[in-house]
Amino acid sequence: MFRIIHKTVLNPTVTQMEIEAPLIARKAQPGQFIILRVDEEGERIPLTIADYNRVAGTVTIIFQIVGATTERLNHLQEGDCLQDFVGPLGKATELEGLKKVAVVGGGVGCAIAYPVAKRLHELGACVHSIVGFRNRDLVILEDRFAAVSDRLCMRTDDGSYGQKGLVTDALRELIESGEQYDEVIAIGPLVMMKFVCQLTKQYGIKTVVSMNPIMIDGTGMCGGCRLTVGGKTRFACVDGPDFDGHAVDFDEAMARSAMYKPFERKAYEEACHLFEQAQ
Repeated sequence: MFRIIHKTVLNPTVTQMEIEAPLIARKAQPGQFIILRVDEEGERIPLTIADYNRVAGTVTIIFQIVGATTERLNHLQEGDCLQDFVGPLGKATELEGLKKVAVVGGGVGCAIAYPVAKRLHELGACVHSIVGFRNRDLVILEDRFAAVSDRLCMRTDDGSYGQKGLVTDALRELIESGEQYDEVIAIGPLVMMKFVCQLTKQYGIKTVVSMNPIMIDGTGMCGGCRLTVGGKTRFACVDGPDFDGHAVDFDEAMARSAMYKPFERKAYEEACHLFEQAQ
């Protein structure tokens, strides 16, 4: 069993947990993920590793409460245990040799972007972090990004915090001001990553995106996480989750993702109803 060491509410819909998992912490790298089950009857869900502490033997996960499983997970408290916590899975983000990188994070995707920015900083790269949220109440990890970034650009859709606008606005401003990047790494909602890639393609800047579609087994056997990249079928769990953003078929990925939303919403409402009855 995998014990919850710390639990922190980052905003009304996003929670951080530090999990006791020494074997995973020993091998984890930025960009990799785990698959967990809350209890014996729970579904398997993937969550990207937000951080790890090899000395303490802990792995940090950050999740948004969007479905039944994340609702159940959020009801656990410090000292409770998870049924399963498997990983690290997927390929680590390739960061060696990069000298100057723009790391773009959107919403809860910032939880995935942060360890990438942190590792780049440790490797001595110049890191420009661009993070965006819908509004002030949803901002997470600002202090941590600031600590590992040579430049931090904060954007909110409504202008309630940082500057008003989209992450693509900030990225365009930096590029047009003369900043030259070896690579742009974009992590967040599919539509955000799509428009970041459209922008960087205009300037010929290599762009890597982290794809997190529906997953079941995490070994490539089920095919649930399939994507079209460069006209070929790829599986996010074993071929990724990082891919060349200019080669990803985002429209297909968004269409497939939308198929599951009614089911996720129904399961979430049923889970909430059960918790309300139990109180």
